[in-house]
Amino acid sequence: MVAIAYTVAFEGVEARLVEVQCSVAPGMPGFGIVGLPDKAVSEARERVRAAFAHLSIALPSRRITVNLSPADLPKEGSHFDLPIALAVLAALEILPAEAVGQVVALGELALDGRLAPIAGALPAAMAAAEDDRALLVPRACGPEAAWVGSVPVFAPRSLREAIDHLTDRAPLARAIAGEAEISSDYEDLADVKGQELARRAIEISASGCHHLLMVGPPGATKTMLAKRLPGILPPLTPQEALETSVIRSVAGLLKSGGISRAAPFCQPHHTASMPAIVGGGRNAGPGQISLAHNGVLFLDELPEFERRVIDALREPIETGEVHVSRANAHVCYPARFLLVAAANPCRCGNLADAAQACARAPICGADYMGRISGPMLDRFDLRMEVPQITLEEMQMPGRGESSSTVAERVAAARAIQTRRFQDHPKVRVNADASGRLLEEIAPLDSECRELLGRAASHFGLTPRGYHRILRVARTIADLDGAADIRRPHLSEALSIRVTFKPD
Repeated sequence: MVAIAYTVAFEGVEARLVEVQCSVAPGMPGFGIVGLPDKAVSEARERVRAAFAHLSIALPSRRITVNLSPADLPKEGSHFDLPIALAVLAALEILPAEAVGQVVALGELALDGRLAPIAGALPAAMAAAEDDRALLVPRACGPEAAWVGSVPVFAPRSLREAIDHLTDRAPLARAIAGEAEISSDYEDLADVKGQELARRAIEISASGCHHLLMVGPPGATKTMLAKRLPGILPPLTPQEALETSVIRSVAGLLKSGGISRAAPFCQPHHTASMPAIVGGGRNAGPGQISLAHNGVLFLDELPEFERRVIDALREPIETGEVHVSRANAHVCYPARFLLVAAANPCRCGNLADAAQACARAPICGADYMGRISGPMLDRFDLRMEVPQITLEEMQMPGRGESSSTVAERVAAARAIQTRRFQDHPKVRVNADASGRLLEEIAPLDSECRELLGRAASHFGLTPRGYHRILRVARTIADLDGAADIRRPHLSEALSIRVTFKPD
């Protein structure tokens, strides 16, 4: 007899339906799994065998063959344990084949039959909904999968509970979705003393999703400012929250089954490898730029990153997605992130202080910042120098504007952009606008055109830099509640970009 169960295999953030076909036939006793299984899937037969023994289920002295179809699709992960066990039980007529065929199952089996949590329950639930089947996942994954309300989700604790559910001896109640987290406990912007220009740049960056580079000596609050930027971003829309949660689910990082509407914040160390940042590795998993989708990617000590890692960000910045190609996998992950980077002006950090600068100044500054390629540097909409805080500023009484106050202005500017781009589904913020759309939303009068023309000629702006200044000026006008870009808006946009000198 041949019995069929269903599960999924992951290609990036997509879950593809997989048939788990089991045949029990005469022949030399054995238990084989075919269909491009990886090591974890191949080892499933030992976990299934031990779980059956714990439940006093004896395997017959016959040839058991499990085929994972489509056979040319790589199968990876321990979540194949449960569907393989169900297919074998259906082939042995212990479970009704019809009931097994009506569910998509995922779960890792312990040797005593308990079901351990697995990654990818959320996209698996979406795949089950598309195929009009129920979903069977471990208890810990039920609240996560239940967010896809169009599919019945059942979450047993063990293989025994799954068997009792499928035989109607003890049907399980449908899993309930976890609570949505609206905001995270980000630190308050009011903690930053002084740095009014840098605070303004953070506000502009958050309002239009403009990439920001801050350069300054050690201890100039660059990291403090970056870590407080997510706290002034608006909550994610339901669609954005779902996109972000699917990526984190595939990576196994979705905690407590809850979908968060707070913007993610990722801060990889400068020793991180290319696969860790961009994605890849043995299983072509998502990297930090995808985990930061719809949120903030903060690269502290930017010049200390490998140059090839920094340059690998250039395409995702433009396209909002990253393609990870490996010998056995080619997947695409979303990567629409706000890049915030910080750097010292030189290796010792004291380039601006003649008394403390090293003997190689100012050449050391040019060499250090030269690790960032020109094309990558050109992709930062906002580039500013952050000076050291003076003693007087540190001793000033009181606190500055709180994150909640700044967040209100950012939310108002974002609301303007939402209305502006409501007929352009691929454009969400000013930083996404290009071509004819950018010309429509950022028209310049003769005075502004003359000013921008002089600046482009004097500072040698590239076409990319020219357009990025227009986008920033549009965002500044939105913060000001202005319908059109005026000279003060354009002047501020220019001041935050062209005054920066990497050498």
